[in-house]
Amino acid sequence: MRRVSALTAASVVVFTGLNAWAADPLPTETHKILPLALAMEAAQTAIATCKGQGYNVSAAVVDLAGSTQLSARGDGASNDSRELARRKAYTAANRKITTGELAKRVSQPGGFNPTIYNTELVLAQGGIPIKVGEETIGAIGVSGAPGGDKDEACASSGLAKISDRLN
Repeated sequence: MRRVSALTAASVVVFTGLNAWAADPLPTETHKILPLALAMEAAQTAIATCKGQGYNVSAAVVDLAGSTQLSARGDGASNDSRELARRKAYTAANRKITTGELAKRVSQPGGFNPTIYNTELVLAQGGIPIKVGEETIGAIGVSGAPGGDKDEACASSGLAKISDRLN
């Protein structure tokens, strides 16, 4: 009889705790999102900028969590560039800095390299966080130009195209 009583008492405590937890109000924290129309415009501008310089690239835009919002492979761009563009955008959103800045930090003596623990992260230049004020709301990544600096310049042009409408 004692055994049942102890079990019953433990169940009451557990379920009472669950009910109290379930009664807590939902968090009211919100975050801004990048509208699809602006994501498309940024990606198209980045691809067009690189195409105008003779580079066939892909562009990707991810949300705050790093989930793909948009992925576009420009005419003549390789399939590999599409995946690398997505990973560059993911890295910039995840770390909230450009992939070029992350590469610099990692190269410092004693610098922490997060790519050891998260194989989705890359150190290749070309990923830029999309911010509203100080809040990161996503990122854009470009890949396929002959050098990360060129990828980053094209990503920057895409971001510049929509920056006045980010709010």
